[in-house]
Amino acid sequence: MAAKLKKGDTVVVLTGKDKGKKGEISSVNPTENKAIVDGVNVAIRHTKQSANSQGGRVPKAMPIDLSNLSIVDKNGKATRVGFRMEGDKKVRYAKTTGEAI
Repeated sequence: MAAKLKKGDTVVVLTGKDKGKKGEISSVNPTENKAIVDGVNVAIRHTKQSANSQGGRVPKAMPIDLSNLSIVDKNGKATRVGFRMEGDKKVRYAKTTGEAI
């Protein structure tokens, strides 16, 4: 099945501790059905100091399930994604506005 959410999309979190937060997708893992969103689902990782890096507590964005994310349309609201053919191309569109993404 085609991916409804892709790298670079602006999304809003629908459920969980970060509900309502917006961010941009930095990477998608379609086999695990997860994505990493900047500033969302952040965990603190403790790293040991080495010759080329400072040790300490480092915030790291963890993967979040794609079912908990929804793309943001031009009005700033969450919308579902559909597919349609425009000429010979298959394009994604926002279900609320009908506009191509």
